Amino acid sequence: MEKGKFSLKNLSIKNLSIQSSIFMYFTVTAIIAIALISLIIFQRFTNSLNATIIEENSGIVGQLGESVDSYLRNAMKVSDSIYYNVIKNTDISNDDIKRGMNLIYVNNDNMIDDIALISGKGELIESMPALRLKDNSNVLEKDFFKKSMAESEYINFSMPHIRDLFDRNESSYSWVISLSRAVEVTDEGKATQALLLINLNYMYFEEIFSNVNLGNGGYVYLTNDYGDIIWHPKQNEIYSGRFKEDNKYAATLKDGITAENLSGKNITLNVRTIGYTGWKLVGVTPSAALGVDGIKFRFFVLFVADLFLFLLAMINAFISDKISNPIKRLDGSVREIESGNLDVEIVPSGSYEVEHLGKSIKNMLGRIKVLMSDLVAEHNAKRKSEFDTLQSQINPHFLYNTLDIIVWMIENENSDKAVNIVTALAKFFRISLSKGKNIITVKDEVEHVRNYLMIQNMRFKNRFEYSIDVDEEVLSYSSLKLMLQPLVENAIYHGMEFMDGDGEIDVKVFKEDDSLYFTITDNGLGMSEDMVETLLSKDFVPSKKGSGIGAKNVNERIKLYFGSEYGLKVESEPDEGTKITIHLPAVAYGENDEDR
Repeated sequence: MEKGKFSLKNLSIKNLSIQSSIFMYFTVTAIIAIALISLIIFQRFTNSLNATIIEENSGIVGQLGESVDSYLRNAMKVSDSIYYNVIKNTDISNDDIKRGMNLIYVNNDNMIDDIALISGKGELIESMPALRLKDNSNVLEKDFFKKSMAESEYINFSMPHIRDLFDRNESSYSWVISLSRAVEVTDEGKATQALLLINLNYMYFEEIFSNVNLGNGGYVYLTNDYGDIIWHPKQNEIYSGRFKEDNKYAATLKDGITAENLSGKNITLNVRTIGYTGWKLVGVTPSAALGVDGIKFRFFVLFVADLFLFLLAMINAFISDKISNPIKRLDGSVREIESGNLDVEIVPSGSYEVEHLGKSIKNMLGRIKVLMSDLVAEHNAKRKSEFDTLQSQINPHFLYNTLDIIVWMIENENSDKAVNIVTALAKFFRISLSKGKNIITVKDEVEHVRNYLMIQNMRFKNRFEYSIDVDEEVLSYSSLKLMLQPLVENAIYHGMEFMDGDGEIDVKVFKEDDSLYFTITDNGLGMSEDMVETLLSKDFVPSKKGSGIGAKNVNERIKLYFGSEYGLKVESEPDEGTKITIHLPAVAYGENDEDR
């Protein structure tokens, strides 16, 4: 420790900072990498252990499901045997039915507590062993009786319940699961409906489930198709509220293995549906806990990680010392550039990466000089382009033709229309000038194109109709000046000039989210797909008709003022018309203090 302090004092502060930084970054990176590798190895070990346990538990759940399914199917076979071999072939008025039921009961007394045949009026016809209904029992009101009579084609299984329908010479009641079905009996030659009731011994489920041990503290339980618990190893704790099971959720799952996080615990559910009944057998396997072997494995991983970390620290110390000096020299050169000295000499040296960085900075410095020169030239070109655009906004032919219309109207004593067109022309030029500003309100831009359309409509003697639909909320937003008029002009000269019928031009302005949209739609001649693709490209040569401010020019001006993500979108089909959509940001006029 003392020796380390002494050696550090012999180093300059700047050198210590660079070297220590490189050492720290490399070491931290190594620690993170080793930690991640260790975590992955340990996770793979845990996942492998979990997968093995889940696979073994899945086999146990499968076997258990087959046992339960077999038991229930045997119970259904017993009910079929009683119904088809005894009840259907025997009149209940003689003793043959009693002998037949007794024979089946004796052969299956290990799984059956009792068998009862009950008439449709709720009266006991026959039972095995000899039973009688309790005096206060009303069979007609029992759920199993109602359900079986209503669904005569099905065999119904009840939830576990205490066998309390009959009187027996026993000191306690037993738990059973009732199988019930509607049957047809013959009484003195007459057919009538009755109910066959078989009480299955619930202890069977206790015996097969209580002997099941799933690995890693897992367990199984059985529910009906609604999620009500038929058997659970912690049934008493669930009823008392000391244990919570997500049985309702498990009943909704399809058969198979599902990883879940229930009640804050990571578990694996293995669900199997029991045949005819729709019951769900659910195997629950918690994530594997870290056993003794797992702890030993963790210590081994930590030891290897520490060994690698020590070796990497030694290597990092050597590398940081090797890299620090060339980086310091490069840092000094960069500081000179930051201070404004673009004539500083950069000598690349050091390792390949540092030398490559020095060459890159040297090349970058040369490019900065070129870019600064280009920036000045581009700025001048931009201003010149804006000036040229303003000069070309007024087409002399448009002005001459408009003045001819005014003269013609005056000569024909149509002074009212002449006044209207003069007023529109004055407003048109007022907005065209806009005190030299290029950013105006949507209201002014729309007013400008409205005046233009009115003049052109008079000039072309109402050969086209136009409509302008603008949302009130967007009138105060910012717009680029002379954006709509060139596009409308193109629609008139190129879309409608050679049309046989009347033309239509629709202008709409609306806002969506944070964007402002202008659409100009006409029913003119339209364009081919190739023309649409080249309309906004650099290779497009505009027609000499019109103002000269073509769609390409408008698109470039929009991108210049608002960014490359904004501009024009052209949709057109031959003989169908053209739709041009202008996309601008929805910015209230004056927010950016635009005065250009």
